[in-house]
Amino acid sequence: MTELRQRVAHEPDAPPEDKESESEAKVDGETASDSESRTESAPPPVSADDTPEVLNRALSNLSSRWKNWWVRGILTLAMIAFFFIIIYLGPMVLMIIVMCVQIKCFHEIITIGYNVYHSYDLPWFRTLSWYFLLCVNYFFYGETVTDYFFTLVQREEPLRILSKYHRFISFTLYLIGFCMFVLSLVKKHYRLQFYMFGWTHVTLLIVVTQSHLVIHNLFEGMIWFIVPISCVICNDIMAYMFGFFFGRTPLIKLSPKKTWEGFIGGFFATVVFGLLLSYVMSGYRCFVCPVEYNNDTNSFTVDCEPSDLFRLQEYNIPGVIQSVIGWKTVRMYPFQIHSIALSTFASLIGPFGGFFASGFKRAFKIKDFANTIPGHGGIMDRFDCQYLMATFVNVYIASFIRGPNPSKLIQQFLTLRPDQQLHIFNTLQSHLIDKGMLTSATEDE
Repeated sequence: MTELRQRVAHEPDAPPEDKESESEAKVDGETASDSESRTESAPPPVSADDTPEVLNRALSNLSSRWKNWWVRGILTLAMIAFFFIIIYLGPMVLMIIVMCVQIKCFHEIITIGYNVYHSYDLPWFRTLSWYFLLCVNYFFYGETVTDYFFTLVQREEPLRILSKYHRFISFTLYLIGFCMFVLSLVKKHYRLQFYMFGWTHVTLLIVVTQSHLVIHNLFEGMIWFIVPISCVICNDIMAYMFGFFFGRTPLIKLSPKKTWEGFIGGFFATVVFGLLLSYVMSGYRCFVCPVEYNNDTNSFTVDCEPSDLFRLQEYNIPGVIQSVIGWKTVRMYPFQIHSIALSTFASLIGPFGGFFASGFKRAFKIKDFANTIPGHGGIMDRFDCQYLMATFVNVYIASFIRGPNPSKLIQQFLTLRPDQQLHIFNTLQSHLIDKGMLTSATEDE
């Protein structure tokens, strides 16, 4: 025993480098594990009752289940009324509202990340998050302005210069933010800082990119904006109603209150709603015409000759259905057929955006993204399905609807040099002569 003590006492200490690396690994390991344990062990925040006092007094005699039903119902009607008002105010107001919703959704998601990791005092996290939001918006909205306000941009010299070098300016702005992030790295917080860097960029991908697609859909015609959004709203309401009154079978563990009865009932109700809404809106030019900028009046116009998509046509009904309803043909707008695809996606695939959001909230043990709307949560809680729908509509239009736009081609043609315009003219003339649509000068003689 004495020998063993002497041997231990005379053993050399670990090299300083090893001690330093051990302590560094420990600090880094503690940082990662602490972040996980704090997230996992943090108790779910107690959500305060944010219901307006007037509703609390009026519904005080009801059970919590029915009280929640009435609160959600009343505020849903209020939001629908607000939706009608902003539609009435026109496309410019709609674009501003989309921008405001985007900023609020970004704020809610970034705030969750900040609340989870705020005790680590990560330098510049919120500043850089908002800076990247500004950069991405500058890029996307600059592309939109160049595309849809081409004549105005070419008319104003400063806008023309900004448009010409738009992508280089956007990339430079992003590089500044990237360098600022690298300079803000702190030795003991490397891993967390890269977590939050990824958090910010995924949030930008989900929120900003999708809202940009919403505005692109709006420019294709108000109907491509209103019908998809209305289908998602209808599915949300009807799934809740069917689930509330008839729900018995759980649908998915991520959302225990969702039921198969609500899911199926919402699907059929949304398809019928989409057909009816499309029929009504297809008869009005203000809804079906593309939103274009008028250079003479410096305002948006929605006046055009409706395409075949929005003209009543007669369709033969399959024989099996004829024997049931007794009709051989039906008159409907072709857009109504497309509305079936939109409403089907809104009711069958759109809810997965909500399930994704539910999984995200459960991961951080929160009930809602915020408490902006009593009974509904935050703005992101209401738009979790809308962003997925916006992407689908944009892809659907590009794949099955959109064709070449003559007005945009003419605008670009007029900005070319005279020799380039003459070359295009001669090429087009030769092409039309070969097609037999024009006769050559020699033939006329």
